[in-house]
Amino acid sequence: MTPQAAGWVGSRKLLKRMRDLMKTGGGLQEKLDQVVRMIADDMVAEVCSFYVIRAGEVLELFATWGLKSAAVHRTRLRVGEGIIGDIASQGRPLALSDAQGHPNFAYRPETGEEIYHSLMGVPVLRGGRVLGVLAVQNKTPRLYSDDETETLETVAMVLAETLGTSLIGEEEGRHTDSLSTLPARVAGVVLQEGVAMGIAVPHHRGIVIKQVVAESVPEELKRLDAALREMLDDLDDLLTRPHLESKEEAGGEYREVLETYRMFAKDKGWLERNREAVRSGLTAEAAVQRVLNDLRTRMEKVRDPYLRERYSDLEDLGNRLLHYLLGGQVRNDPSALPDETILVAHTLGPAELLDYDPAKLKGVILEEGSPTSHVAIIARALGIPMIGRCHDLFKLVRPGDFVVLDGENGQVMLRPRQGVRQSFADAIDVRAQRRAGYLASRNLPSQTRDGQVINLQINAGLLVDVPQLHEVGAGGIGLYRTEVPFMVREAFPTVEAQAEFYGRVYELAEGKPITFRTLDVGGDKILPYWSGSSDENPIMGWRAIRIGLDRPALMRQQLRALIRAANGRPLRIMFPMVTEGAELVRARALLERELAHQKSAGKPLPEKLEVGVMLEVPALLWQLPALFARVDFISVGSNDLLQFLFASDRGNPLLARRYDALSPSILNFLRSLAQQTAAAEVPLSLCGEMAAHPLEAMALIGCGFTNLSMPPSGIGPVKNMLRSMEQAPLARYLAHLIESPDRSVRALLRAYALDRGVAI
Repeated sequence: MTPQAAGWVGSRKLLKRMRDLMKTGGGLQEKLDQVVRMIADDMVAEVCSFYVIRAGEVLELFATWGLKSAAVHRTRLRVGEGIIGDIASQGRPLALSDAQGHPNFAYRPETGEEIYHSLMGVPVLRGGRVLGVLAVQNKTPRLYSDDETETLETVAMVLAETLGTSLIGEEEGRHTDSLSTLPARVAGVVLQEGVAMGIAVPHHRGIVIKQVVAESVPEELKRLDAALREMLDDLDDLLTRPHLESKEEAGGEYREVLETYRMFAKDKGWLERNREAVRSGLTAEAAVQRVLNDLRTRMEKVRDPYLRERYSDLEDLGNRLLHYLLGGQVRNDPSALPDETILVAHTLGPAELLDYDPAKLKGVILEEGSPTSHVAIIARALGIPMIGRCHDLFKLVRPGDFVVLDGENGQVMLRPRQGVRQSFADAIDVRAQRRAGYLASRNLPSQTRDGQVINLQINAGLLVDVPQLHEVGAGGIGLYRTEVPFMVREAFPTVEAQAEFYGRVYELAEGKPITFRTLDVGGDKILPYWSGSSDENPIMGWRAIRIGLDRPALMRQQLRALIRAANGRPLRIMFPMVTEGAELVRARALLERELAHQKSAGKPLPEKLEVGVMLEVPALLWQLPALFARVDFISVGSNDLLQFLFASDRGNPLLARRYDALSPSILNFLRSLAQQTAAAEVPLSLCGEMAAHPLEAMALIGCGFTNLSMPPSGIGPVKNMLRSMEQAPLARYLAHLIESPDRSVRALLRAYALDRGVAI
């Protein structure tokens, strides 16, 4: 018998002994005293202790074998205090060969634990909540193995599911959540813009496991496989729902996300972990729950946002599988939801979001989440406002709370007072009126009162973004981020797959110009199938064109796909993060090779080819004369440019408001750039968040910019602004302002706009 098989047999025996003990008569304390002794014997430990979280976030010693019995119900630790408190607060296991040398060690003399040196503890989890901590100790330093940790975690899960709230009672259990009835504000990250109000509905999956220990392992394996087959069949049905097929974007990422999600369900590693847990002696549903608990522990250790989102998809699959095993309904009952539902969840999978009635779902708030997560892509396609990374959300929100989701400023208002509610209700009405006004003016000329034409274009990164090009009346796509589709795949796409995708972009654009930015990965944009580099400062490290030139095969494949997708139509290509002219020369050489390859194959070349660069690195400003002869256009990437000019990490909250885009230094830089490009007759544009705000866009027009690219939501407000202003007098006023030593000229520009009736 292999060691692993022997471990399964030992684990099954312990679980069955515990199950039989719980079925016998006698008091709860007596049973717990016997359980900790069983565990200590089975794990060859001198001590086994069981701590339970009481009201007020206090851990109380409920039972022990090895420590002094007088310490039971007397020894208490705050959550976060000592090693036991640390395990409870972090919700993950900890194994130490020298516990007393750990910085969090907290000695309690009444326990008599000074003679024990090694310790292994695991959280007791139920329904995603920590109920307590189960720990073993030994006198000699002991290196606990991963198998021993997993065994103790399984035992802890059995304790949690068997005892439930019977340890402290439901009434006290409610108080351990520390919920408040006062108004509260939670900050987060905008995953999908919009404002919504409604009733908080926590995303509870309603899973109750009644039997934990298996009667027959072969039968449980059959149940597991049957539930997996049923789940996969239903995921196939989900892909063919009428309300999905009717969407224009169903052929793009919207559908691709669901297909990728289904692929996760066939992951052999995930399937085998579930089967191994069954072979350890658990029922199929308890095994899936055991793997879920382990997955949550792994998620806590992962810092990469993309990998965390992939773990979230696997967690969603595990919860769906539990529903099939327990015979529950996966799809939520629409009649049970409030008409104005704000869904609140720790994490959410893409299929879980689609389980809710979109007519009633007004917004989503997540404790986790990132803009490139699968669920955020689906929310974007459905137009549902979403905010993520709202830390400690579940400690503050309660079912039925009135919630305001402010997807413009990245904040959530819980239980706001009536005055706040009314303010947001008014803001929603004003937004609706403005949207109606923007739609009414979308076909009006985009020019200033003194006749200066301003070309407004959108930024896009997904197929679901492209139809908005026509909805908002934009002139084209000034920035198509080609890396986003790469980030939602599990492998680098082939030339054929890329060409098909870019061809779809052409079709949806319906003849309007598109500027494709070549792959800009690295920094904060991580591909899940590519390790990249371990830069100390990744934003200024190996990324964008630097990767493309060091890995020319990757760049050539993308360029080949773009040429094929153009299929004789005009093609505009923009290289990101060019720092010196030599990089552009090398990139153009690769492009020329692909054009020659296309021609030799007898395939059509682009009707017109335009090549440009993104000016994000300030060094490029002093190479402009050499650059002008080699480019057809230049586009300023304001997001990166500003942080490089200010040496200020835009992701650092301590620096968020320290510098202003409307500072004299920035406006001087941009005005000088506009003057030089105009003299060389090289078209200049700016794509980035700076262009999306009316006041900043007004300043750009005053600096001489006539091409602006922004998120689709910015087109309407910026067009209204520029149609109410005159460019020439603003340019003269701005020339005076940028000589100022002030930190920012924002207030002066705002006063200028208000005095002249400019719609900012």
